[in-house]
Amino acid sequence: MENIYKHIAEQMPNMSKSNLRIAKYILENPNTVPFLTGDKLAKITGVSPATVVRFATFLGCSGYPELQQYMQSSAQRQLTTTERLKISKEVYKDQDQSVYDIFLDDISNIRSTLDGLDIEVFKNAVESLLKAKRVYIVANRSATALGVFLQYYLQFLLEQVELIHSIENVSERIYDLNEGDVVIGISFARYTESTIKVLSYAKEKQATTIAITDNLLSPLIPDADIPLTASSQMPTFIDSFVAPLSLINALIISVGKEKEEIFQDKLESLEEIWDKFNIFHKN
Repeated sequence: MENIYKHIAEQMPNMSKSNLRIAKYILENPNTVPFLTGDKLAKITGVSPATVVRFATFLGCSGYPELQQYMQSSAQRQLTTTERLKISKEVYKDQDQSVYDIFLDDISNIRSTLDGLDIEVFKNAVESLLKAKRVYIVANRSATALGVFLQYYLQFLLEQVELIHSIENVSERIYDLNEGDVVIGISFARYTESTIKVLSYAKEKQATTIAITDNLLSPLIPDADIPLTASSQMPTFIDSFVAPLSLINALIISVGKEKEEIFQDKLESLEEIWDKFNIFHKN
């Protein structure tokens, strides 16, 4: 849908009273609602969670997550960090309750990610990593934290894994990309232009491209052979990386299971080295 808010407004004459209540709240709060869970939207508008789901299907969406993706696509590309900070003040007004709400929002993010997981696509990602000659992870700004974590563990399992988080030296790192390589682009709204460009270049060079992003409307998706989505919504100035990290955990563990024998031998060798250099604290 090109303009979800216009679509909602056009459908209002055909709505039930409950749907009208939801529609009016969405149109009055276009910068806040995209970050609310279905349960929270239901509570604010005084309807049941099931009514929120029916509202989404009435608009032609498969469910609330898809409706939310359309709203987030519209809002997040326009909102600055300062504007998102203002939203957090509105959503998390009660200081004590807000602590619990943040945890509940993260639980909702994990649940939404799990519900939307395409297991066949996930298996394709694992298989591509196992076959890869080289793996490049492209992650910038706050997403660098996810890239560092993914690269740290994959380097134990695969032959060559590199993290690219600076656009300045990217050309020297990926100039000889080819179809035997895998490039993983990690970015969430507001998406970093450099990550999008590197993934697009990798696609041109016929490398297998994997996107780890927030939804199928992400600008990384058109250049992704394998799209993996994880909900990062949180009505504040930061993105929540709890669900994306869970997705990355699952990816690492799944690759590890397939590389168990090799990984075990490598770990035993590493343990000897770690012990020799006193890497870990001993009681």
